[in-house]
Amino acid sequence: MQFTSVQSFLDHVQEELDANRLVLPTLPDIALKVRDAVSTGNASAKALAEMIATDASLSTRLMYVANSPLYRGATGINTIQMAVSRLGNNTVSALITSLVMQQMFNPKSKLLERYFRKTWEHSINVSSISRALAALVPHLNRDEAMLAGLIHQIGKLPILALVEHIPEFRDSPSRMDKLLEKAHPAVGKLIMDSWNFPEALKPVASEYVNFQYDSAAKADYVDVVQVAFLQSIAETGHPACRVDCSRVLSFAKLGLATDTEVLEIEGISDDIELARSMFS
Repeated sequence: MQFTSVQSFLDHVQEELDANRLVLPTLPDIALKVRDAVSTGNASAKALAEMIATDASLSTRLMYVANSPLYRGATGINTIQMAVSRLGNNTVSALITSLVMQQMFNPKSKLLERYFRKTWEHSINVSSISRALAALVPHLNRDEAMLAGLIHQIGKLPILALVEHIPEFRDSPSRMDKLLEKAHPAVGKLIMDSWNFPEALKPVASEYVNFQYDSAAKADYVDVVQVAFLQSIAETGHPACRVDCSRVLSFAKLGLATDTEVLEIEGISDDIELARSMFS
C-alpha cells in the first residue's frame, strides 16, 4: 500500500473508520462517568466519591495528588470524599481524566513501545508547562490546561495502531515520524469530535500547531498549549523550531514576550516539576 500524500493517508483513515476497522481511542468508563456527573451541575461530593472508589488504583492516585504540594491544604486528606470536597467537582473531573490518560498510551505491541513512550513523555512535559502557564491567565482553569496538554497529541495513537501493519511506515522510522507530525492534528480532531469534552478543550488537538491561530480577545487553551509546546521543543531540532514566534499571537495573549524562557519566570519551574510528579 502506497500513499502519495498525507491527505491520501487521512482518506485511508476515514475509510478504515467507516468500515469499523479502526477504533478511535475512548476514555475509560470511570472518567466518562465522573465528567458526565459533574456536567449536570448537581453531583454531590459523596456521589462522586462513591464513583471514584470503585477504581482502587485511581482512588489511590487521587489521594496522592490531593495530598501533594500542588493541592495540599493546612490539613491532610484521608478520604476520597474529603478530596472531592476540598478540590471541588470541576478540579476532580479534570484530574480524574488526566490520571486515566496514561492507560491510553499503553502499546499493544513491542514495536510501537518507543513511539508511545516518547509521545506520553512529551505530553506530560507540555501538560506540566500548560498548567503553570495558565496561572498567568486568570479566566482559565489550571487543571483543564493540564488536561489540554495531555491530549494535544492524542491523534498519534490511532495512527500508530494503523501504520503498524503498513510496511511503508512500520519499517521506516523517518517516514513514520514525518507522518505522525503531519497527520496527527487532523486525526486528533476526529477524536475530539467523538469525545464528550468541554468545547473549550476540543480545538486543542488540531489547532495547537496552527501558528496563525487567533483566539480573539482572550487567551484560550489552544494559546496555552501552543506556547507550552513551542517552549518544550526549543532547541530540539523539531521542525516547529523554525516557526517565527514573533508572529505567534498566543504569546501576547498570555502576556509573554516571544523570547521569554518560561522556566525563568519566578515560581514556574517549581510548578512544572510538581505537576510532572503527578504522573511519575
